Amino acid sequence: MGKVVVVENVTLDGVMQAPGGADEDVRGGFPHGGWAHPYADQVLAETMGKGMSEDGGMLFGRRTYEQFYGFWSKQTDGNPYTGVLNRKHKYVASRTLAGPLPWENSSLLEGNAVEAVAGLKRVVVGDLVVLGSGGLVRSLAKVGLIDVYTLLIHPLTLGTGMKLFAEGEDAYGTMELVETVPTTTGVIIATYRPTT
Repeated sequence: MGKVVVVENVTLDGVMQAPGGADEDVRGGFPHGGWAHPYADQVLAETMGKGMSEDGGMLFGRRTYEQFYGFWSKQTDGNPYTGVLNRKHKYVASRTLAGPLPWENSSLLEGNAVEAVAGLKRVVVGDLVVLGSGGLVRSLAKVGLIDVYTLLIHPLTLGTGMKLFAEGEDAYGTMELVETVPTTTGVIIATYRPTT
């Protein structure tokens, strides 16, 4: 049976919007895109690389899938992530996309995303890793389908932006800390397992 593993860059005040680039996600006039880049280091790269090399697949919402496809599928500089991302099976939750999807090894989830992910967990061996895809993460969290959260907690606050756990939504429960890895730039890679 597979596990759903959420991997998210977040700030100390919980913002997850646009860690990768200025134009990544400007919804709501978000002016801080690319906030995670100054904190990249070898520890972070190696820790994330270990997780990517394991069996399983990836889960994406439409917006994150399109952003990843637009960037990673075209990288040819020999970085360690492109090959892994191209080889991994990518499952995409979307109400607007139609198949076939353009990135190799990609499948559109049919019907209700929550039900489709529950079905995947029963048949996929290994982890189903969710990167970004905040709306999908919140939908899966509400029904208890997330098994592990790996949060890359960055030492800054932004005061604005979309948060991993949105205000005004139902509580998600408690978590158990499984592992922490500090980086040289102050990022704490914290792995949690939901307990309720």
